[in-house]
Amino acid sequence: MASQLLPGANIGFIGLGNMGRPMALRLATAGYALRLVDARPAVAREVAAECGGIALETAAELGPGLDSVVLMLPDGKTVRRVLIDDGLAQRLPRGSVVLDMGSCEPGGTARVGKQLAAAGIAMVDAPVSGGVPRARTGELTIMAGGSPEAVERCRPLLSAMGNRIYAAGPLGSGQAMKSLNNFVSAVGLVATCEAVVIGRKFGLDPQVIAEVLNGSTGKNNTTEHKLRQFILSGSFASGFSLDLMVKDLGIAAGVAHEAGVQTLFADRCLEMWQAAQRELGQGRDHTEMARWVESGMESRINQGDKQ
Repeated sequence: MASQLLPGANIGFIGLGNMGRPMALRLATAGYALRLVDARPAVAREVAAECGGIALETAAELGPGLDSVVLMLPDGKTVRRVLIDDGLAQRLPRGSVVLDMGSCEPGGTARVGKQLAAAGIAMVDAPVSGGVPRARTGELTIMAGGSPEAVERCRPLLSAMGNRIYAAGPLGSGQAMKSLNNFVSAVGLVATCEAVVIGRKFGLDPQVIAEVLNGSTGKNNTTEHKLRQFILSGSFASGFSLDLMVKDLGIAAGVAHEAGVQTLFADRCLEMWQAAQRELGQGRDHTEMARWVESGMESRINQGDKQ
């Protein structure tokens, strides 16, 4: 097995958004040598100044001398464009590893992985869960898909960013698991918001609702980490967009379809989030789903069905 990616390894990092930026900083703190790229070169320069890495203007400057490239990109199309269409894979040395940590469609990830393997480059898909706060503290949950050898080679690198690392299975398994996790998370958020609306109409104090849910069997990620912090406070600033939640729910629906599973609840959940996206518009934080729930969830879905 090739040697593990230990601190001191040369790492390219592409995508310094809400999640990518703190993840890159965690790698720098752990001692990895970073080459940083973002669609906004000024952001790459800011991060480089903060962590001691080297900012590059474009991914075209990446390639020779790298042990691994970490991708924190918005979707599989962008991943393919950067790696295949723009030629990054051709510039990477044989024996290097591409670590795709965004949320992408599993089948597309597997196809890109085959092309990389033909060039002697390993690929691991390792999407994350935990949001910006846990990205900052290095406490992300990471779901890794790929050969056992490639996943183990990346484990030290992943451990600099997360404290729960799961080998999910073959390439694409991490992406599938992430989408299913976000499906369950999305259901919990909608259910929590609906419970708060019902309770408030009945006359219950929303703060009491939050306290009771967190002390009872209704406790979930939203009640613990989002309800008071971002929804009841009105800040709606979790750092994860509603658009990305819709994308991940669509991926989960695709996973179900490929597996030949007929779903009812997952399909309905996707419809609700798509309706909220239509009503609220692009660029909203996903916790703003609470606004849509309060405005009348069922009427919005029915209205969308008639269009």
